[in-house]
Formats: sequence, structure tokens, C-alpha cells
Amino acid sequence: MNLVRRALFTLGLPVVLVALWWLSSAGSTDFFWPPLETIVRAFPETWTADPILNDVLPSLARLAAGYLIAVVAGVAAGTAIGSSRTLRALCEPVLEFFRAIPPPVLIPVIALFAGYTASTTKVVTIALGCLWPILLNTVEGVRSVDEVLRDTARSYRFGRLATLRHVVLRGASPRIVTGARQALSLGVILMVISELFGANRGLGAAIVQFQRSFAIPQMWTGIILLGIIGVALSGLFRLVEHRTMAWYRGVRQAEREG
Repeated sequence: MNLVRRALFTLGLPVVLVALWWLSSAGSTDFFWPPLETIVRAFPETWTADPILNDVLPSLARLAAGYLIAVVAGVAAGTAIGSSRTLRALCEPVLEFFRAIPPPVLIPVIALFAGYTASTTKVVTIALGCLWPILLNTVEGVRSVDEVLRDTARSYRFGRLATLRHVVLRGASPRIVTGARQALSLGVILMVISELFGANRGLGAAIVQFQRSFAIPQMWTGIILLGIIGVALSGLFRLVEHRTMAWYRGVRQAEREG
């Protein structure tokens, strides 16, 4: 019964919104607002094997590369900065400066060195945009680790690596996961934006090409596909989070019961 109720809560609103879109657009003669039925019929004709292999998969590969770079760099730098008051005081002005710069603004600068059509430009753009949520949340997570736990680790003569792994990173992991979740949503946006500048292949470039050629139903299929990808990535992230953070949910439940 709980599973059925959860499914209804999960699928109820999307089904209602799709039904409203279908009914409100039925019989539409607006060129830019075609009936949803027309868009659905155009979907299998538009996204065949060739565009999936040459547009969708390369975009996802660049997203994965940029995101993973941001996770590794953000956690490593955030752990170092959060563990040292001196380093934190030294880096804070620089971090605030670069955090205030929107990553899309840096695309022309990055392109000067890597070229507009190079995959490196897109990967670096995604990595820079995803870096800050992970980095800043890691810093705050490391700073908030209980000092009693650190003292306990020292009293048990934990080495630096053991303390880092079992105390610092484990204690900061809820904040790190929060930053990684925020970065994933931002990465999908940057994946599309980075392909709007000089790219001839990619999901974002395909949507723009459809728009410029006035293939409006095909343009809408690209937007819908992008949303489906976002939902799938969010579901995958939740699955990984559910497994890796099971210990944290157990601790919180024990605290509530106690």
C-alpha cells in the first residue's frame, strides 16, 4: 500500500501536467505552440540512432567528465581549506570572487585557449560551474565536524589518512552530497549552454539548430528529451545517495528515537 501511495505521489503531478498540456494544445494552430500529439509523433522520427550517438551521448560524456572533475577537485580542495583556518582565511576572498562570476561568462575566455568547437571548452565550463557548490559545501561540512570526534581519533592514535577517511570525510559527507546534488542540476544546464557557442553537435546544439530552421516540433522534442535526461540523472543520483548514505539515515533515526 505504501508503494502504491508513493507511486501516486511521484507520478500524479507529471500525469496531470501532461494531460493539461495535451488538452490545452489540442487543435492549436499556433506555429510555435504545436499540439502535444504532433510533438509526440515527431519524437521517434527525430531521435533516431544517429542523433543519439552523435548528439546525446557526447553531451552526456562531457557532462560526466566535467562533473567528475568538479567532484574530485571540490572535495579535495574543500577538505584542505576546511581543515585549516589559515588556508581558509587566505582563500575566502578569492573563492567569493570566482563564485560570483557566472560560468557561462567564462566560455569566451576558455574558448580563446581551447577553441569554441573543442570538447575541452565544454568540459571545463561544466567543471567550473559544478565546482563551487561542491567546494563550498565541503568546506562547511569539514568545518562542522565535531571536535570530540577528532580528539577521540587522536586518542586512539588514528593516522592522518584514517582520520581523514573515517572522521572528516564521513562527518562532512551529508554536506558534500548536498553540494553534489546541486552541482548535478547546474551541470545539466551548463551542458546545454556550453553547446550554444560554436558547437555543431550535441543536444544543446541540436535544439538550437531546430529552432533556427523553424523545426518547432523537433525543437520541443529536444527540450522534452533534456527534461527526461535530467529526471533520469536525478533518479540515479538518489539511488547512489540512498546506498552510500544509509549509515547516516540510521544515525538520524537512532537520534530521533533516543
